[in-house]
Amino acid sequence: METNNRGSDASTVGFGSKVEIVAIPASLAGQRIDNFLITHLKGVPRSLIYKLLRRGEVRVNKGRVKPAHRLSEGDLVRLPPVRRGEEAAPAPPPIGMLRDLSEAILYEDERLLVLNKPSGIAVHGGSGISAGIIEVLRASRPDGELELVHRLDRDTSGCLLISKRRAALRSLHQQMRDGMIDKRYQTLLAGALPQRVIQVDLPLRKNQLRGGERMVQIDRTDGKPARTFFRQVARYSNATLADVKLYSGRTHQIRVHAASLGAPVAGDDKYGDLAANQGFRKLGLKRLFLHAIALTFSPREGMAEICVEAPLPPSLMAFLRRLEDT
Repeated sequence: METNNRGSDASTVGFGSKVEIVAIPASLAGQRIDNFLITHLKGVPRSLIYKLLRRGEVRVNKGRVKPAHRLSEGDLVRLPPVRRGEEAAPAPPPIGMLRDLSEAILYEDERLLVLNKPSGIAVHGGSGISAGIIEVLRASRPDGELELVHRLDRDTSGCLLISKRRAALRSLHQQMRDGMIDKRYQTLLAGALPQRVIQVDLPLRKNQLRGGERMVQIDRTDGKPARTFFRQVARYSNATLADVKLYSGRTHQIRVHAASLGAPVAGDDKYGDLAANQGFRKLGLKRLFLHAIALTFSPREGMAEICVEAPLPPSLMAFLRRLEDT
């Protein structure tokens, strides 16, 4: 027997003893299915939620979906019977991390904010990470509707866009689909670009390896379209500083496309050059040299575009000065 829940707030019926059908209201449109489940199935471990998705036990409109699937108004989500423990009180966010994130806000209005994300901090929890940026922000703003508009790799720093309202999330996602959000990066490449300005248009496919490590490879048959534009800014003896523009937003896109040119991102331990990275470490580079330097978008439909910038962090600027002296 199935419980058909078509309420306006997608509230839970019972405690997981039966299959449950939840109708998604307008207020939840645009939310990722994994985030919806984490909120809706309170007391259920994250690991079990992702297992249910992998097995296809959670379905949207009778079809299997991946964790990144975005919900739409009116979607019917099938939830299998699961045992729900009592919800543990959320741990308070680390004071130091909360302070650092508060000081890293580059732009904020009533609908969204742009954060200068530090390197080394994940944007969300999971895979052994108890809390990422979005969890810490939600804990500090419990009355909000904070959602990641896009993602940055854990080791990438710079402009990260976060919505504060569902309507803003839908609007910003539409801008992304329409190619209206301009994402600019700056990176140091090991070696030289084949030419000062070059575009890479190679499809990418994501693989999940043993242990949960995520790798991406070029796949002209089954890969998803991906296009990246590189422009040389400065040339060093064994490296190139480049501006990068993304025309798509695939996982590890810049890193894989840079490696395909024979000029991988400095400090990249997945797709990079081991010997070059060892040399960079001796000069003081302790992280991936990839930074989201600018983000251009419209804060609201009908409003003029704004450009939010995050200059290179002092540690990367200091490394470039040392590189100039070699």
